[in-house]
Amino acid sequence: MTADLLLDLPLPELTARARDLRTSTRVTYSPKVFVPLTRLCRDRCGYCTFATAPAHLPAPYLSPDEVLAIARQGAEAGCHEALFTLGEGPEERYPAAREWLDAHGYGSTVEYLSAMCALVLEETGLLPHANAGAISRDELAALRAVSPSQGMMIESLREDLAAHRGAPDKEPARRLATLEAAGELAIPFTTGILVGIGETVRDRVDALVAIAHAHRRHGHVQEVIVQNFLPKPGTGMRAWPACPPEEHLQAIALARLILPPDVHVQAPPNLAEDIGPLLDAGIDDWGGVSPVTADHVNPERPWPAVDVLRRACEERGLTLAPRLTVYPEYALDPSRWLDPALHFPVLDRGDAEGLGRDDPGAIWPERHAAAANVGTGAEVVQVGRRSTAWYSGADVTPQVLIPGATEPSQAGAVAEVLSGVRAGQEPGIDELVTLFSARGPEVRAVAALADELRARAVGDTVTYVVNRNINYTNVCTFRCAFCGFSKGPLSLNLRGKPYLLTLDDVAERAREAWDRGATEVCLQGGIHPSFDGDFYVDVARAVRDAVPDIHVHGFTALEVTEGARRLGEPLADYLQRLREAGLASLPGTAAEILDDGIRAILCPDKIDTEEWLEAHRTAHSIGLRSNITIMFGSVEQPVHWARHIVRTRELQRETGGFTEFVGLPFVHMAAPIYLKRRARRGPTWREVVLMHAVARIAYHGLVDNIQASWVKLGAVGAGQLLRAGVNDLGGTLMDENISRAAGATHGQALDEAGFARIAAAVGRPVEQRTTLYGPVPARVASAS
Repeated sequence: MTADLLLDLPLPELTARARDLRTSTRVTYSPKVFVPLTRLCRDRCGYCTFATAPAHLPAPYLSPDEVLAIARQGAEAGCHEALFTLGEGPEERYPAAREWLDAHGYGSTVEYLSAMCALVLEETGLLPHANAGAISRDELAALRAVSPSQGMMIESLREDLAAHRGAPDKEPARRLATLEAAGELAIPFTTGILVGIGETVRDRVDALVAIAHAHRRHGHVQEVIVQNFLPKPGTGMRAWPACPPEEHLQAIALARLILPPDVHVQAPPNLAEDIGPLLDAGIDDWGGVSPVTADHVNPERPWPAVDVLRRACEERGLTLAPRLTVYPEYALDPSRWLDPALHFPVLDRGDAEGLGRDDPGAIWPERHAAAANVGTGAEVVQVGRRSTAWYSGADVTPQVLIPGATEPSQAGAVAEVLSGVRAGQEPGIDELVTLFSARGPEVRAVAALADELRARAVGDTVTYVVNRNINYTNVCTFRCAFCGFSKGPLSLNLRGKPYLLTLDDVAERAREAWDRGATEVCLQGGIHPSFDGDFYVDVARAVRDAVPDIHVHGFTALEVTEGARRLGEPLADYLQRLREAGLASLPGTAAEILDDGIRAILCPDKIDTEEWLEAHRTAHSIGLRSNITIMFGSVEQPVHWARHIVRTRELQRETGGFTEFVGLPFVHMAAPIYLKRRARRGPTWREVVLMHAVARIAYHGLVDNIQASWVKLGAVGAGQLLRAGVNDLGGTLMDENISRAAGATHGQALDEAGFARIAAAVGRPVEQRTTLYGPVPARVASAS
């Protein structure tokens, strides 16, 4: 429908059409802090109270210390963005501004802005958003290196507005030139219109059409703000009438209908008396909301609490999510949209969908001293301020997402997938990706269904196995980018001492485990350059000879594939020899993410997806059971999780050989890929909950047991997952070293009383099991 026809529609029909175009149930906002770098401006807009004169300010510009003080407040409060607000070209009007810049060594306000963006980014990790107005192409390019996104309101393209008299930077041609240059430079850009300053409805349409054309040329307009004018005392327009709510809603709906579907539409929530109708008119973003600073452009209008925004969304079947300064479409395509220096800062604050991490607490940049050997813990020393948000492996209690006192949403894509599952449909890749996108009440709905399926499949009993890890060597010829455990040859080692246990050492540790009540030893280690395939056979035999009745759970798909390759032996024959030597089951580790594009980043010299699947297919064919693992939260996205689940589900349908699914959240602290600034900080807690709940749903009827890794999640975290489809807490893990080497702090062993406390917190009984989920022999149960 053309813009002319849209103008003829009554408001209810117009907003209904706009709502229909909002394809997602997600509404975003940016947790930010406002940094008013300077309130001086060469323009004199008739509605502005932000701009003032030098006589009313203690200094023309905030000092670097003042800028950092504000930014640190924001970081402490969990913000992701530092929005720099400032006047345009004040040095062109005020000698005091020119003198201050000269005295401090800056050629222009934009040059100083660039320096302060870099300072805030380096010291706090907050992502700067530069709102510098109508600036040149060169200035835009300079800011692109330090600010992931930039912005400038078009406001209106009408040239005779009284509101813009005496404001040379508001000349429409200047604004459009800046918008065009930003597109040519591939800058994620925010722009918008100001409604009610004397323009007509046709003028608003013209501005929106111009923005749409620019975006179609360059794809850079990430959001359009539709802001309503409110008169302010002390301004030239103080007697001007406020924008009528109906006109504001009409403008929002027109924006949604005129702009391309991938452009987000925003309305400031603090400028509306009732925020619900803004959602009804089609917005999908609330803009920046600050927990610590006022809206310096509209200081008389305080920000609504985030809970108020969340409630307004959820009342309409929508969910609220924090975002970064750049929207996911841009964050997930950094090579096109971000300066190389900004790839990691954006990645570091993002989740798997490219939105902002949503765990409460501060996120500070991680800095490290020289590597140091600290035994079985992480072999790096962190310096500087510590983050208080939850991370896998960190000693921080996760937020409580489930249970929650809310009804499952009856609308939206997540609800539709859940309804299909209840009706007996098996979710495919697209449906699983949808479930991984759940937020707010949707998360609780996914968890609720997972818990129903858990009760149906295995009942209420929480199980665990008494076992011991035996990591026979930490020397490895492979260089997995995520691994903080493996070491190189001693002459090249920078992260602690390599070791290789003897067969007698392995046997003695197995006997100790048996004497302490263990039913299982888990054998895993690096791929030592001196190993041939017979080493693994000898290790299995050493354990069996020392403790004939203990279950030998060992050797990843990489180890058995590499062992067979080094011997030139068919894999089936080699696995049969391992079984005859005592091997009883294989762990699912070395899977990481079963997607070769991701494996090329995480473990390029390791077995590929099909080789992992074939190793387990072959193991199942000769009677060896195994499990499914996934290491998630580093560089991949939800679609890769979904592919991993579907691929392993299909193999389980074929062989029936998997006993359980184990989610292994990436522990980032000492992982080489994180230290090289190429990965996220592991999954968010919401993603952890969904991984386990979605796995329960996806594998229903095929894999009965879903396990939580208490080593990476902590006891409290594992307990919460017992309400999200999990029925097993894994093993006691005497001498757990691999997670510890990556930075996990949750200890190296958990006893029966510890498992009982976790289960009791959710009112569930606990019971020891064998590796293959059978009853434990009386002697072993008594010993443990």
